Amino acid sequence: MKKLIKGFYLFLIILFLYLPIFTLMVFSFNGSKSMSVWTGFSTMWYKEMATDPMIVEAIWNTFTIAVAAGVIATVVGTLACIGISVMSKRSESLIMGFNNIPLLNADIVTGIALMMSFLVFGITLSWGTVLLSHVTFCLPYVILSVMPKFKQLTITNYEAALDLGATPLYAFWKVVLPELRPGIISGFLLAFTMSVDDFVVTHFTRGAGINTISTLIYSQAKVGIRPTLFALSTVIFVMVLVVLGVSNFISQRSEDEE
Repeated sequence: MKKLIKGFYLFLIILFLYLPIFTLMVFSFNGSKSMSVWTGFSTMWYKEMATDPMIVEAIWNTFTIAVAAGVIATVVGTLACIGISVMSKRSESLIMGFNNIPLLNADIVTGIALMMSFLVFGITLSWGTVLLSHVTFCLPYVILSVMPKFKQLTITNYEAALDLGATPLYAFWKVVLPELRPGIISGFLLAFTMSVDDFVVTHFTRGAGINTISTLIYSQAKVGIRPTLFALSTVIFVMVLVVLGVSNFISQRSEDEE
């Protein structure tokens, strides 16, 4: 009986999480604009999505900003972790405390603060300001992902490499970096996801005519969302499932080989 109740409870949770997504996917193939009327199976919204210049531009902006912000935040965050790791315990605690403040801060406060900062210094809001803003709020997440790996480092391996004649840079590249790689990858993926998912900060720091997927959906919600955005959401969801499936398969295969 307990197993039955647990199974039913798990089913309700999954249903609650995925039923809206499933509904969206179904109506992305509806021949009508209305969600209350089914007029037949059609792929017209996918074709329109691929040819709509606003959607194509929003997709391009979203993923180019996410990739660039993820790479920059990962590099800067990893370098910051190197500096933090050699600090005293008191200084490290202070820096990590400051690092946690943006995580607890409201997105709307961060967005308005960044917008005002750009305007005060005479920086025109554009694609570049969105990128800088995304790097700013992604950086703390990267530091939190990479820093634990520094705590697990075996410093004797690095010192042994130096004793054997390796240069500090070569020893870092061949000895330290492989141990940090899981944290670096996690930090990049987290930064990429946060950037793609962001709306509030982007809304306040983007220039005229600059749209990402989230801001495009917000602007269309005022006049009525077209099913092309249902199609776009379906494509993104399927891509995420494929990436997760491939990632899990590779991880499982690596564990089996070990």
